[in-house]
Amino acid sequence: MNILAPSILSADFSKLHSEIQEIESLGANWLHVDVMDGHFVPNMTIGPVVVEALRSKTKSVLDCHLMVNEPEKMIPWFAKAGADYITVHLEAIQDPRAVIHAIKKLGIKAGLSVKPKTRVEDLEPFLAELDLVLVMSVEPGFGGQGFMAEQLKKVEWLAAQKTKMNYSYLIEIDGGINASTIGAARAAGTEVFVAGSAVFGAKDRKAAYQQLMNAIHP
Repeated sequence: MNILAPSILSADFSKLHSEIQEIESLGANWLHVDVMDGHFVPNMTIGPVVVEALRSKTKSVLDCHLMVNEPEKMIPWFAKAGADYITVHLEAIQDPRAVIHAIKKLGIKAGLSVKPKTRVEDLEPFLAELDLVLVMSVEPGFGGQGFMAEQLKKVEWLAAQKTKMNYSYLIEIDGGINASTIGAARAAGTEVFVAGSAVFGAKDRKAAYQQLMNAIHP
């Protein structure tokens, strides 16, 4: 399963609905939603009100990535708003297993993410319970950053663990994904590819989207 998940962080928010309609017309059925609180990362983005509005307009998977402190407080809000996946950062929580269970109790698929400086092996005790693992290939907080190729070692480790232990989580990567980097991410074992400016910032979105899809379905 290889999925392209355009990040709405790079869309034109003054016409967000039409932006999403255009991307969906090209074949997108996942949307990555970057939630930032201005504390865990030095930027602020959207909240559950926007997710609720999106849910009323799209049937696409809403993949909500919470880059926030104390995500436990926000999980019920995003679940109620219509998120399909809620991913929180390992660095932001004290009891990962309790957070995973809290997400799943609300009927939502649960993910954990790690920043570039965090050891991916720290996720090992929780892999059996996860639906998604998100590897950050940039420092979280802003779009348009350069791809950190060394993070692909984390993807390779996750792919090996998944095969060895027959785990069911999806391996996602976020940060600097474009036509030049997506092939290496796929080869490492990535299954869900978050692309923001590479899709929404392209002059020819149809061509850009197809180029990315061709790279993950060779």
